[in-house]
Amino acid sequence: FDLVVLSVGLEPPGDLKSLAERLSIRLNGYGFCDTQEFKVLESSRPGIFVCGAASGPKDIPETVTGASGAAAEVAALLESVRGSLTAEKTYPPEIDIRGEPPRIGVFVCHCGINIGGVVNVPEVVEYARGLPYVAYAEDNLYTCSQDTQERIRDKIREHRLNRVVIASCSPRTHEPLFQETMREAGLNPYLLEMANIRDQCSWVHMEQPREATQKAKDLVRMAIRKAFLLQPLEEMKLAVNKNALVIGAGVAGMTAALALSRQGFPVFLIERQSQPGGNFRNIYSSLDGQDPRVFLNSLIGKVKSDKKIKLYTNAEIEQIEGYVGNFKTTIAAKDRGGAEPESVELEHGVIIVATGATEYKPSEYLYGENPRVLTQLQLESLLGERREERETLLSHLSPTVVMIQCVGSRDQQRPYCSRVCCTQAVKNALKIKENNPDANIYILYRDIRTYGFREEYYRKAREQGVIFIRYEEMEKPRVEEADGQLRVLVKDQVLGETLRIDTDLVVLSSAMVPPAGNRDLAQMLKVPLNDDDFFLEAHVKLRPVDFATDGVFVCGLAHAPKAVEETVAQASAAASRAATILSKSFIKVEGKVASVRESRCTGCGMCEAVCPYNAVKVDPEKMVAAVNEALCKGCGVCSATCRSGAIDVRGFTDNEILAAVETV
Repeated sequence: FDLVVLSVGLEPPGDLKSLAERLSIRLNGYGFCDTQEFKVLESSRPGIFVCGAASGPKDIPETVTGASGAAAEVAALLESVRGSLTAEKTYPPEIDIRGEPPRIGVFVCHCGINIGGVVNVPEVVEYARGLPYVAYAEDNLYTCSQDTQERIRDKIREHRLNRVVIASCSPRTHEPLFQETMREAGLNPYLLEMANIRDQCSWVHMEQPREATQKAKDLVRMAIRKAFLLQPLEEMKLAVNKNALVIGAGVAGMTAALALSRQGFPVFLIERQSQPGGNFRNIYSSLDGQDPRVFLNSLIGKVKSDKKIKLYTNAEIEQIEGYVGNFKTTIAAKDRGGAEPESVELEHGVIIVATGATEYKPSEYLYGENPRVLTQLQLESLLGERREERETLLSHLSPTVVMIQCVGSRDQQRPYCSRVCCTQAVKNALKIKENNPDANIYILYRDIRTYGFREEYYRKAREQGVIFIRYEEMEKPRVEEADGQLRVLVKDQVLGETLRIDTDLVVLSSAMVPPAGNRDLAQMLKVPLNDDDFFLEAHVKLRPVDFATDGVFVCGLAHAPKAVEETVAQASAAASRAATILSKSFIKVEGKVASVRESRCTGCGMCEAVCPYNAVKVDPEKMVAAVNEALCKGCGVCSATCRSGAIDVRGFTDNEILAAVETV
């Protein structure tokens, strides 16, 4: 082999112990900040919060989520003084460029060696200087650095630039930064054009530096040609309704609602069941010994007593209209008397989707045919409150229990892992052992995924005699019944032999599946689902609780299977993101939106049919299309579909795009 790659673990930073001593907060046995399962963002000292890998190994989405969640906890404490130390940022008057010939500034980035290690950046700069209407061009080591931002502002003023081209990385991540620099220099932010010579050039042509340099020149020339035609754009201001709507009153929904309420925002909390609590009503124990019932009852009690939260139970969403800052939702809610549903119209500025998930009801392993075949949630209930039934099913002095993992998940129909099944199986196995140390417990698994600190409970289960037997997907266990006796047959991958286990109970770790109503709700909200019908976030790392549709957020099992501590953190994060909108008196809408030339429009309705954001409607009286700029995201689907060329996207007009293409 030529290379060995080690997947190494994460350990706490060396100075975390001394920091914890100064802050008087506890660390756990592994040296990370100690948190509780139901208070994952709180340290052992009130007022000090924890996020990211400080509390344990985490991936980027969990880290970003935890950071937003911790911010929500802090914001709740500071609610009474919000805004008291802030000052509104002021900008110089916007320069009127009407009637002026284009004076284009070009700034080409080395991005360290990301671009400069492949593309000959000085050559690209020299080439740009010779193009028409380029008044100034230079290269920068890191164009996104603070020093370079100040330099760009200075050069705009010094050379009277009225349009700017940045040749660097992706506009998806850096365009807002450069637009802010334009504002600070007195230029309209939409007089900026970016050429992505990193993602689209140096990264994909690392082995061809000469060709990459030529392509970078082409991309810069196209950007300059488009910039020549750019015009200032206006951003619409929208007033913000301070109410929030949370859909779903499980742990995620209630946590989000309380986080918003503590920040001073009224909340409408919608639950389709007769009681709040969701799946967590079926949980009776936790790994770290906390009582989930106490946590849930406390959560429900806080929600019901909170004057800022209006809880609607037995309620269904009928219609959602509007846009960020100004939504209008119609629900059908039944009162406790069981009368016909009453239609209620709610006005609010943001929406948080917390609709949860449900347990898959298996069709295999004799489930539904034999009362001794249960799911993990049913076993949880059996261990928690159904004492008489438990004593009947586990009446032997040394009863046998077989647990089968990955039932209904990690297969062709549901390729995803349900994330909590392994932990739940280990937890329930330990609970059975606690009640009866002589119990024989077998866990049949494909891969044990007790990630993070949960690994110590897996180790504890093995030490207490729980037997783990691995099986392959193509050789799943078989459950049979003979003479009233349950029997499990499984091929042991170590022995290479089929084992027969006579058992008193078979417990299936079944998949988490999205509720059937997700598709209808997604259609109302104009937000996407993934292939498994869970709600799909805008960006898995950068925006893990946002949707592409502004003002709509997601948390909990509605997003994906996850443990309760991850649900709590994500709910707080969604509330934090929602509060960034609710805390403003008004918001600005993107200037790059579709616009209609009515003289060309035939009212055919094709644009309305294809718009993924429901932003285009045909006026039935005038028979021409009209764009709701508050809903429009500037995706351009309508413009590409329009047969008469009546719709353009500002900043991406036909003339601008064709001009860039024709230079190649």
